[in-house]
Amino acid sequence: MPHIEEAGKAPRKPTPDELAVVGLVPLLEPFFRGAVVRDLMPAPLRDAMDAHGLTPRHGAVLPQLLAGPPLTVGEIARRLHVSLPTASELVGALSRAGIVVRSEDPANRRRILVSLADAYRPLLEVFVAARGEPLLRALDGLSPGERAGFVAGLTAWVAEVQG
Repeated sequence: MPHIEEAGKAPRKPTPDELAVVGLVPLLEPFFRGAVVRDLMPAPLRDAMDAHGLTPRHGAVLPQLLAGPPLTVGEIARRLHVSLPTASELVGALSRAGIVVRSEDPANRRRILVSLADAYRPLLEVFVAARGEPLLRALDGLSPGERAGFVAGLTAWVAEVQG
């Protein structure tokens, strides 16, 4: 049964099975603590972030640039569900730190593309691999159907949280 909340109404009471799932969420909190994240970050990346006053919000841009082609600031804004000015500020700070590079799109000179600076790509790959290791080990223990269900559930949760 989908959980649909109507405006002005109190949310429905979760079922016992739903409470079991919701109860797992706080157990993930230590994984997201700043100290844990910082300890896994390669020193040159951590030093650059610290030296330029960059925050986890800036860091959220970086994995978006790791897996695919360069992105526009607008694409980054959409992925992170932030305003265009906020995305522009994040990219600007990362650019001043030398972690990302902004370049003209050869197909459309009015568009600016954002990519990882070559010197930071291998550092970010190491960091993302270390951060993702517990999740990847968990996925290894799932059947293809369970994995698809897990991904569908996480995707739905992200969509719900991002509104």
